[in-house]
Amino acid sequence: MVSGSFEYKSEDSLAGYKKHLEANYPVECVLIAAKSDKDAALAGLDALEKCDVAIFFTRRLQIEGESLDLVKKYVNSKKPIVGIRTASHGFQKWLEMDKEVLGGDYKGHYGAGMAEVKLTDKGKDHPILKDVKPFKTNGSLYKNPNVAADVTVLLQGYMGKESEPVAWTREKDGRRVFYTSLGHPDDFKDENFIRLL
Repeated sequence: MVSGSFEYKSEDSLAGYKKHLEANYPVECVLIAAKSDKDAALAGLDALEKCDVAIFFTRRLQIEGESLDLVKKYVNSKKPIVGIRTASHGFQKWLEMDKEVLGGDYKGHYGAGMAEVKLTDKGKDHPILKDVKPFKTNGSLYKNPNVAADVTVLLQGYMGKESEPVAWTREKDGRRVFYTSLGHPDDFKDENFIRLL
């Protein structure tokens, strides 16, 4: 788990999620947390070389050099990736990760307000959404007008007249990716969101 989204308190959310995973599944999680979004290096990223899946919940981290190379090396290993919320713009010096890897098209977000999250037709029978029911989120709805053609949108968010994809999966170049633009601290208190992750 790579944390670095200070606006959304990603370290707190991922620490709680880590406890949940380790208490309910035979997994060991390593949480690597950035101390500042302006740091050029992030200690502990070498753990990516040994992990089975990486969860990124970062926002515009300024890492470069060896630290960014470790992220890219993991991505190129074709191991699974989970991206949460601001992972769409997680690394300021590699913003292309959104389109190239996650399959997204982050273009900012709508104003604050409650959004309804519903399963898409393709999502209804998808194993990722087993036992996930429609729910609400306080997080602003991210704009992703042109997700990649090869993503499978699982959840759609609705806020007034606006509607955007909020969770999808992608299999490309032998790599499995799951991304959700959800991830407000309150989302981590919702059993549907936890089940989704």
